[in-house]
Amino acid sequence: MNAIELKKKLKQSGTSIPDTLYVRSHRALSWLTCAEENNANLDLQFITLWIAYNSCYAIDEKYDDSASTEKDRYNEFVTKLVSHDIENRFFNLLWDKFSGPVRLLIENEYVFKPFWDFQRSHNKNWKKLHYQSISASNRYLAKHEVTKLLEVVLDRLYTLRNQIMHGGATYKSKVNRSQVRDACNILKSLVPIIIDIMIDNGDEDWGKVYYPVVNSAVLI
Repeated sequence: MNAIELKKKLKQSGTSIPDTLYVRSHRALSWLTCAEENNANLDLQFITLWIAYNSCYAIDEKYDDSASTEKDRYNEFVTKLVSHDIENRFFNLLWDKFSGPVRLLIENEYVFKPFWDFQRSHNKNWKKLHYQSISASNRYLAKHEVTKLLEVVLDRLYTLRNQIMHGGATYKSKVNRSQVRDACNILKSLVPIIIDIMIDNGDEDWGKVYYPVVNSAVLI
């Protein structure tokens, strides 16, 4: 499904989903729309796709009593999503794309955090860790361990997100084209599935929305 189809579905849901989920989905869809409009610009597409994804899982820390990190929270979010994926869409997506962008992203050392830790004189065994991660990913795929495979993929995407969002990459750089391209190919298929599952499961607790709407303005 694309952004237009999901927007229609969200509007049709009406009062069947909580206001917080409506706001969360509305925001995510606005950024997904932006990503679809910038299909020719990989950097902007990746940034807007990540914001769309972030809109789905980010919760107001004021209401989060745990000491979990952001990575912990999105891993919990992925577990919850997979539990509602009765059609196995995540696995089908990963299986379909594993020979392409998923495998290439997992094998790319430039989106593997220990590689960058090594550049800072940490984690000298990053090559061993990288090999183990690749092997684990193949095993997760073979055993249909969708949550674990998704966590590996999102971990790679998160490293790329940090690099770009913290100014560690040049706009339209030739150096990182392959990982940005692969990331976009994954996220533009992954994000619509996430939003669709959330809309279909309005009775699930998706958490307090980050920066809630504080006036009665109508969402357009």
